[in-house]
Amino acid sequence: MPRTSHRAGAVLLPLLLVVLAACSAGPSGRPPVAFQDGDQQVAPAPQPPKPAPVPELGGPSDDMLLWSDCTDQTRAELGELPPGMTVSCSQLLSTLDSPEAPERGTARNALLRVGTGQRVPLVVAGDVGGEPGTTFAARMAAQLPELLNTFDIIGMDRRGTGESDPAACVPQPQREAIVDFDARATDRAQLDRLLESVLRASQECLLDLDERLQAYDTWRAASDLEELRLDLGVPKLHAIGRGEASRLLTTYAERFPTSVGRMVLDGAPDPTRDAIGQAEHEAQAAEHVFDVFAADCAGRGCPLGPEPRKIVDGLVERTRQAPLPAGSTTIGSGRVVQAILLGLSDRKSWPALADALAAADRGDGARLAEFSAPLVTAQGINPPWLDGELITSCNDTTLRVPPQRAGDLAKDWVNRFPLFGGASAQRLVWCGSWPVPQQPLPAPRRPDLPPIPVISTANDPLVLEAGSEHMAEQLPTGVLVRWQGSGHGAIARSRCVTDAVTRFLLQGTVPTDGMACPE
Repeated sequence: MPRTSHRAGAVLLPLLLVVLAACSAGPSGRPPVAFQDGDQQVAPAPQPPKPAPVPELGGPSDDMLLWSDCTDQTRAELGELPPGMTVSCSQLLSTLDSPEAPERGTARNALLRVGTGQRVPLVVAGDVGGEPGTTFAARMAAQLPELLNTFDIIGMDRRGTGESDPAACVPQPQREAIVDFDARATDRAQLDRLLESVLRASQECLLDLDERLQAYDTWRAASDLEELRLDLGVPKLHAIGRGEASRLLTTYAERFPTSVGRMVLDGAPDPTRDAIGQAEHEAQAAEHVFDVFAADCAGRGCPLGPEPRKIVDGLVERTRQAPLPAGSTTIGSGRVVQAILLGLSDRKSWPALADALAAADRGDGARLAEFSAPLVTAQGINPPWLDGELITSCNDTTLRVPPQRAGDLAKDWVNRFPLFGGASAQRLVWCGSWPVPQQPLPAPRRPDLPPIPVISTANDPLVLEAGSEHMAEQLPTGVLVRWQGSGHGAIARSRCVTDAVTRFLLQGTVPTDGMACPE
């Protein structure tokens, strides 16, 4: 457009104000106008999509699944169930979709439902390296009776875990060697021995699982969730994801945005960090929570005395050279650290953890062995947790850390995080001989999703508080809820958080962004 003089602009200004006033009287149905600058067309910038409203809750499922009663089996697994709680089990069939045979094959996932099938389905998912999803769902349902009037709680064993085509493929000697590896190893020759165990494990899993091996990942688990939604016959998937399972739900949201219902992320890995950054975060989080545990322990006069860290530090150092007798087995420094990590995850277990550590300091490792047993030995019908976690975590990341780099990280982290730094660095070695996936998991970035509450926990040993806050920031529709308590996951542990989540799930009331819940 040719330049005009200031005088001409002064003459046109009243007319322009009249035009603008007329345009502001109401919305216009006209298309946007493109202004011409010489020969160039300058179109107005496109407006980003608006967040979707909170989805309707919907009605009961009209599912095609065949359910059978498994209340007694579930009661035996958990030890007890609330009076009147009924549990049924089923199996989901979905497409395996391995890289070698896209959109072919069959994956089988075990399902559990708490309820009668006459209510709205709510899927709950936990960490792939923890108890199977069906067990987690039953436990959560027992702790959240206020939801059972409206929802049927549904859990699914992720691919390779629980009873879902379980990946019990790691030979027992390698399984024990990986979990119980020297917690403070930093020498390249030492880490090479760990790499040998991992290499043997990956070879055996490849022989045992063949093309299924690379199909056990979070990307395809998201497809299983979509198949579950379709088989349940509901328009939207309502879900809660704890810890690592939050990444499963964000992957689902990126792949199937129109299927997203009311979703809650209860502690979430930092989406801005790669595998090295995630491992460093885990060490930092665990170290911080151990300090909180130690202060609590000393404050209530626990058997570890006034300096719990000093006692535990000495225990880890001694068991590097001489494993502790633990009933029919022994445990070294690696399993000591893993037992502590699992014990810190549940605030109610802290007194029992302190007692187990005190017994270990006296030479009896049996109680600590019980804490870490699920990682290396089958629990009833469920296989050891390590196998499914190792396979899924390595299939989820394209990063492969060379041994020299892993050794450098181990030296740094053992110095900065003396209890947990070594174990976190070793997790990076796990994937060194694993096939590299074709692509990384998608980052959460869709702006057209409904509001998604993201809960951070101040003292979570598995997920750094700042990581969950970064997830809330990264999600365009994320809504942060902070809990000042301790343990892995806030729902069913914090009354304040549980009430906020219940209002969101039942009534669609979105929590105030940044709200804080006391311990």
